[in-house]
Amino acid sequence: MTALLKIVLGNRRYSSWSLRGWLAVKQSGQDFEEVVIPMDTPEWREKKTDPALMPSGKVPSLWSGGIAVWESLAIIDWLADRHGQAAYWPTDDAARAFARSMAAEMHAGFTALRSQCPMDVCARYEGFRFEEATRADIDRIVTLWTEARDRFGAGGPYLFGAFGAADMMFAPVVMRFVTYGAKLSGTAASYMNAMTAHPWMVEWCAAAEAEPASWRIGKYEDKAREYL
Repeated sequence: MTALLKIVLGNRRYSSWSLRGWLAVKQSGQDFEEVVIPMDTPEWREKKTDPALMPSGKVPSLWSGGIAVWESLAIIDWLADRHGQAAYWPTDDAARAFARSMAAEMHAGFTALRSQCPMDVCARYEGFRFEEATRADIDRIVTLWTEARDRFGAGGPYLFGAFGAADMMFAPVVMRFVTYGAKLSGTAASYMNAMTAHPWMVEWCAAAEAEPASWRIGKYEDKAREYL
């Protein structure tokens, strides 16, 4: 049977936005097809201009028949409209407002962390030196995680109890903290442990480890070594 949904992804090792979109499709409970295009390759440069794969020239993009949705937050909302808002967003008004605000802040912000610490779910660095602006981003993220867990997280180990859209948006941050050795404690550390143990996160990281060596992108690893 042909899957009704298709998601176009970049390398699992590096593509933070692909991880968000993929988790959103997993949460829908629907069968889906995955198309993985290795970044920074001739295949990538060819296919990123194909509107039948990547309408924006970026990943992820989600296809349902002839309907295309791109940008991870748009993919989350499109799937929530069709497969149940409660699977993605809290039902409580205050919790939902906080979750949507967190997700939007993640979508638009934390540029220092993104710049200094590209996602690489397979790497581990000891003694990584975070720049001041990156530390400020980390502190803000820890504050958000802690407040969400303290106020709204009684129903489970994730930001708003059950796994949802806010967790999807912060999943690549969790992996960045693991990769670059961010030292967390208390509520934030417990949340990070819950996320790394989530079966879908384990599945994603295992698939990243299995990617061909030819898909590795040296500039990300070279950048990390500048801060060791």
